[in-house]
Amino acid sequence: MAQKPSIPKGTRDFGQQEMAERNYIFDTIRSVFRTYGYRQIETPAMENLSTLLGKYGDEGDKLLFRILNSGDAFAGIDPDRPVVPQICEKGLRYDLTVPFARFVVQHQNEISFPFKRFQIQPVWRADRPQKGRYREFYQCDVDVVGSRSQINELELVQIVDRVFSLLDVRVLIKVNNRKVLTGFAEICGFPERVVDITVAIDKLDKIGLEKVEEEMMDKGLSAEAVAVLRPILLLSGSTEEKLSTMRGLMNGGSASGIVSETGLRGLDELEELFGLIAAAGIAQGVEIDLSLARGLNYYTGAIFEVKALDFPIGSICGGGRYDNLTGIFGLPDLSGVGISFGADRIYDVLKGLGKFPADLATGTRLLFAVMGAEELRYVLPLARTLRERGVSVEVWPDAGKLKKQFDYAARKNIPFISINGTDEIAAGTVNVKNLITGEQKAFPAADPDALLAFLA
Repeated sequence: MAQKPSIPKGTRDFGQQEMAERNYIFDTIRSVFRTYGYRQIETPAMENLSTLLGKYGDEGDKLLFRILNSGDAFAGIDPDRPVVPQICEKGLRYDLTVPFARFVVQHQNEISFPFKRFQIQPVWRADRPQKGRYREFYQCDVDVVGSRSQINELELVQIVDRVFSLLDVRVLIKVNNRKVLTGFAEICGFPERVVDITVAIDKLDKIGLEKVEEEMMDKGLSAEAVAVLRPILLLSGSTEEKLSTMRGLMNGGSASGIVSETGLRGLDELEELFGLIAAAGIAQGVEIDLSLARGLNYYTGAIFEVKALDFPIGSICGGGRYDNLTGIFGLPDLSGVGISFGADRIYDVLKGLGKFPADLATGTRLLFAVMGAEELRYVLPLARTLRERGVSVEVWPDAGKLKKQFDYAARKNIPFISINGTDEIAAGTVNVKNLITGEQKAFPAADPDALLAFLA
């Protein structure tokens, strides 16, 4: 007995209805990206591991899917060297940002700066599959490099605001700054532990304050240092109140008395950005979240995370500013900022909230029923004309019972059906029925304008 086919855990098949819904998301996001002057590129599914490794931190590197070298990958293995680097030189991309940085460096003489691009492609992570977390999933990235202006950060907030307003989903846009997180490490007396601190803080929503503090102490922070950070992580109030309190702490007002110039610069950037946000007028909620860290090592300035307010799922967008990413590929001092829309999680949100438009159920507007060869030849020219005018039309492929053809139209939610016999052929007309309202009319086959109006 043949083994039942299956797909790898953490991946999914998408049928016609699901693809219509997914394309609705992609088309909405793509249309907003374009209104802000971003243009599309694509990069290969696989990259050299030398491009990917070391860009996502130790935890990210563990989640890279490595590709076995072609041919006899194990031939000539040196037993005195690590095996994996010898047999795997390439890997599936973990995200779209690092390949984008590679693209910018590789094509720097062909592009104009500031360079604004968007990219909608799948990425892969060797993560443990669970609700809202997949091993293969799509990202919709928008980035601009070659400008340090915070107008770029503002535009990303505006893009998020516009996309989710069009999708009719309420979200909260959380904003922080990695310079502020660096300031945390400095004022608690452990500047060399900034990565460990940010990785732990990034888990605050998932594991709670007590576990975060335990993790920081496991990484070598003292109890006194953790005590300095505690009131920061518990900070509440308005944007102005948070900024004011943090400015005092960064300016020597914490228990340690240490001044963090880096942290103060981060607060200046946050203050400027929130001033721009207030001037622009954003419909969705935006707040400073000082626990927002995002574990990726390459962020250097503003960082963003977007949460759906009415559906329980993890972040559905995330990103930030990266000043040093292209430098590791040989192009220093080129700042960039971007954000990634998690299409698969957005799909789950729209599905869970019932936000997909009802008319996505079918792409076909009209089905020509066929009773025989003569009727088929009669409707083919009209079917071609309607398609050329942008109407989605199907012609039933086999002469057969009308009931079967009506059942097909019902299953596919096709709203109109055209049934034509010898009388219609003799009169030069086509008979069309609206399957929703029951209305039925005849139209001249040689003049499709009235029919088009009926189908609209």
